[in-house]
Amino acid sequence: MAAFAMAFALAACDDDESSFVRPGDDSSSSVCEDCDESSSSVILSGDSHEGSCSSSEKSSSSRENDKSSSSEKIKSSSSNKVVSSSSEKQESSSSSSVKQSSSSIASSSSSVKSSSSSVKSSSSVVSSSSKDVASSSSIYVPFDHSKTLGYQKFEEDGYKTFTDPRNGRSYYYITIYSEYKGYSVTVMAENLNIGDMVLGENDQNDDTKIERYCYNNDTTKCDEFGGLYQWAEMMQLPSRCNTESCADLIQPNHQGICPDGWRLFTYDDYCVVRGYEDINNDGIKGLRSTYGFSGTNSSGFSLTGAGQRTKKGGFDRLKKTVYWFYPQEHEYDEKLYVRNGYISAVTDHAPSAGDGDEKVFGFSVRCTKLEE
Repeated sequence: MAAFAMAFALAACDDDESSFVRPGDDSSSSVCEDCDESSSSVILSGDSHEGSCSSSEKSSSSRENDKSSSSEKIKSSSSNKVVSSSSEKQESSSSSSVKQSSSSIASSSSSVKSSSSSVKSSSSVVSSSSKDVASSSSIYVPFDHSKTLGYQKFEEDGYKTFTDPRNGRSYYYITIYSEYKGYSVTVMAENLNIGDMVLGENDQNDDTKIERYCYNNDTTKCDEFGGLYQWAEMMQLPSRCNTESCADLIQPNHQGICPDGWRLFTYDDYCVVRGYEDINNDGIKGLRSTYGFSGTNSSGFSLTGAGQRTKKGGFDRLKKTVYWFYPQEHEYDEKLYVRNGYISAVTDHAPSAGDGDEKVFGFSVRCTKLEE
C-alpha cells in the first residue's frame, strides 16, 4: 500500500506527462501469453492482460536505457495501478511556441488556405481533398507516402491501397501474419488522416464532425504523419467521454473514426503485428519506418514518429515517438485513463497490455480491416 501511495503522489506532481507502466515493466520482453485470442476484444481483463507480446523480444531492461527518461519507473508488487513519469512525454517548453513557416496555422489572425484542387501525388495516391494546406508562396505538393514503406513488400502479397470515400485520401495497407499467434491481421501501414483541423490549444469537443490536430497546427504535417486525436474523438463518442467513463458505449469491432469496413487497432492486433516473420532479428526496429524513425520496416507496419499533442495543448516528440490509443478504458481510472501503446525511435521498448495514459492527449490512429 505504501508503494502505491508513493506512485500516486508522484503522478500527481507530474501534471502533464504521466503514463502507466505495468508492474515489473522490465519484463516487457516476455511471451505474449496475455493476448486476447479475439482481435476485436475491447474488454478489460485486469491482471490477465499484464505482459508483452512476442516470444522473440529479449529479456532486458531496455526501457530503463531510454535516454529521454525523466525519472525511474515506479513499481508496485501489490497492485496493477502503477503510474510512472513517462520516458516519452518530455514536453519541450519551446515545442508549443515553435513558429512554422508560411504553411503553418499558428496565429488566430492568419487564415487557412485550403487547396481546392484534387492534386494527387503520382506515387503516394494522396488527394488534396484531405484539406491539406498549400504554402502561401508556392503550390504544396502532397507528401509521397511510399517513402515511409521502405524498399520491400510491393510484391503480390505486399502493400495494397485503399481510398477513404469520405475525403478521397488513399492509404497503403498490408496483411501481416503472426508466426507466434498463428493468424494474420490486415492493417493500415499509415496513420489515419481525417477531419477538420482544430488548434492544439483547444479540445476536440464539436460532436457534430470529426476533428483532428496537426503537429504544430500545420496541416502539411497531417499529410505527412497523419492526424492526432483525443480518445473520445478517435472513438467517435461524445467529447464528455474524455472526462467520464463511457465503457457501456464501447462496441466489439469498434469503428470509431475509421472508414466503413475498418475498425480501431487493438492490443491483440499489436501482438499479431509484433509476431511478424522476423528473419533478420530486427525486433521492434522492424515495426518502425526507415523514414526518419530509425527502423528497417521488415514487418511492413511502417510506424512513423508522429509525436503527440500534449495535455496542455502543445506538441512534441515529432520523429522521436509514435503513440496510439486502444478502444479500451483503463481500470486505474476509467473516467480519465485508457489503454495505449507507444514506440520510440531510440529504444527497443515494446508496448505492454498494462500501458495507459490520459484521454485528453492527441495520439495517432491506425485501423484494422474487418474480416470478410
